[in-house]
Amino acid sequence: MTIALIVRRSLRQHALSTTITALSIALAGGLLMSVWVVKEQSQRTFTQVNTGFDAVLGARGSKLQLVLNAIFHLEASPGNLPASDYEYIRRHPAVKLAIPIAVGDNLRGYRIVGTMPEFFTDVEYAPGRHFSLSQGKIFDPSAKEAVIGSFAARRLGLAVGDTFHPFHGLIYDERNQHAETFHVTGILAPSNTPADKVVWIPIHGLQTMSGHDPKAATDVSAVLVQLRSPSAGFMLDIMYNKQGNRLTFAYPIGAIMSELFQKIGWFDKVLTLVAYLVAVVSAAGVLVAIYNSMASRRRDIAILRALGAGRLFLFSAIVLEATAIGTIGMAVAFAAYAGIVSAVAVVIQAQTGVLIETFAYSPVMLWAPLGMIALCAACGLLPAWKAYRTDVAENLAPTS
Repeated sequence: MTIALIVRRSLRQHALSTTITALSIALAGGLLMSVWVVKEQSQRTFTQVNTGFDAVLGARGSKLQLVLNAIFHLEASPGNLPASDYEYIRRHPAVKLAIPIAVGDNLRGYRIVGTMPEFFTDVEYAPGRHFSLSQGKIFDPSAKEAVIGSFAARRLGLAVGDTFHPFHGLIYDERNQHAETFHVTGILAPSNTPADKVVWIPIHGLQTMSGHDPKAATDVSAVLVQLRSPSAGFMLDIMYNKQGNRLTFAYPIGAIMSELFQKIGWFDKVLTLVAYLVAVVSAAGVLVAIYNSMASRRRDIAILRALGAGRLFLFSAIVLEATAIGTIGMAVAFAAYAGIVSAVAVVIQAQTGVLIETFAYSPVMLWAPLGMIALCAACGLLPAWKAYRTDVAENLAPTS
């Protein structure tokens, strides 16, 4: 209890430096945990989210570009494919379900994707989960109607019964407004998938929209494919990618997204290195704060020694003080972590429609605090050694 009292009084006596040092540790710890969790969550989420499909068939080009465009609604379409290619794969015995999509328009920056009602009724984006509607009904495939993803509806301020005019292209330009008027018939319930940030309309409505090439009125941008078995995917991969030279069959989606994270793995390493460096610098701040205060503590230490406190007792008190500062900092670090990850999650959802689990447990939430506290304790060893070697007689002598 005596050593705890000494540490508490020391922290209170040097409250300003303690607070500043603890806050720097909190920021460092929060940054370290945030970088780690966002990296883990992003990789896990983007390699597992496939909106219920096994593969994507599209124009000849990059598999990654095709997946990003058709599944995550990022990137530009690599091109169109004739309706006959969609009909062929739809009837293929290895294919369970094939849903065509058409892209090329937007609504104030949110992508408009043409598809079929089966996308909502026949597809499980996760086991046992279909794209359900929180309001209204699915569009009529022959009408100028729309179903809005939950995130897009909230940002666009649209509700059932509202109308809108699409804009040509993937980038919003108010000069490129189409003449057609679409009526909102439904709002999707949140699914935490890229579908949440999309404006969905009948594929025929997008194909025949004014300003589009009438010669390509039956073309599709890609076909989302569900397979009957994994072996079917490898068979179609050989047929389209190795034996053919006109189309691209992107399979499996998870492996293709893993390649993306492998390509940008260096960026994760840089962020992690920066987080580690910030953590080390912040822990070193504990050393500096305590060491710089040792000059004013020498007389107090000498008095404690004269009253019977042993060298080891004082050594332990200084190390415990450094540990306490680290513990206070890491307790606050969880608040910093929550703020950083929540902000990052909003950005990721706005760009991809995918919501990462902000407060999902990760091992970093255990080893990062313990590691930071241990590092702070280690940084307390030097000033503790200085306290250990304090000369009693010299520091009890009159100062004037």
